[in-house]
Amino acid sequence: MPAVFLKDRALLSISGAEAQSFLQNLITTDIISLAPDEARPGALLTPQGKILFDFMIWQDGDGYTIETDAGQRDGLLKRLTMYKLRAAVTLAARAEEGVTVCWGEGAEDVLDSQSVRDSPSVRDSQGVRDSRFAKAGITLTRRAGRHGDGAEALYDALRISHGVVTSGSDFALQDAFPHDVLMDFNGGLSFRKGCYVGQEVVSRMQHRGTARRRVVTVSAATALPETGTEITVAGKPVGTLGSVEGDHGLAIVRIDRAGAAMAAGTPLLAGETPVSLVLPEWSGLVFPTSTDEASA
Repeated sequence: MPAVFLKDRALLSISGAEAQSFLQNLITTDIISLAPDEARPGALLTPQGKILFDFMIWQDGDGYTIETDAGQRDGLLKRLTMYKLRAAVTLAARAEEGVTVCWGEGAEDVLDSQSVRDSPSVRDSQGVRDSRFAKAGITLTRRAGRHGDGAEALYDALRISHGVVTSGSDFALQDAFPHDVLMDFNGGLSFRKGCYVGQEVVSRMQHRGTARRRVVTVSAATALPETGTEITVAGKPVGTLGSVEGDHGLAIVRIDRAGAAMAAGTPLLAGETPVSLVLPEWSGLVFPTSTDEASA
């Protein structure tokens, strides 16, 4: 069972009598339906519907823990404090540094025990199940602090193979919509819980079917070029490479343009390297074969 310490992750604690309603009316995640042993992705959006901060969130006793990039933590805490006003909510940075992720043989048995499901203290010691990987049939747990020394490249390879993105490496904050990073499929975006910041924009995208940029896994016969390299069709950009591990990587691309190119047999290039693109199977998405089909 690989155990990888992610040193660049940090934690926030949200507690108090109004913690649930405070978060429910602010972030993209439906936390009322959050299972006791489940961690879901989420985001705080700009009013224009783009991702301002992204994170994982799970229950922590009567409150919640948010896990985010260490570089985002202070900014996210400050922004949440701005929204707090007079709500009966306590916001604080947690002392633990980093998060350990575990997956593979043994992870399912640990999480399926009744004591883990029912006890917040035991859940904290064993971890919570990441819903993004669960969509792909993988049991992966997240646990505060350092509890392993596996190479971080192992986790990156797992993310890449299952289309799980991370901000910074795969997309820039304030530049991507939740649909772009598949939050409409991985449990991080609710269309039923009512208003939250940016909700009108993402709901309109959902109902009109206007999402065109999507996460894909990129592969090549040779090593891929570096993160940030443009993916092009006939000299025109359709996306940008994100995380890269050898000959595989992630990208967010215009699937209408990529799909039309693939249907026509037009090569897709990352820099000068020919590449193939695959949508994550768990998303259920397929490439449109023409721009007209994408607009239907």
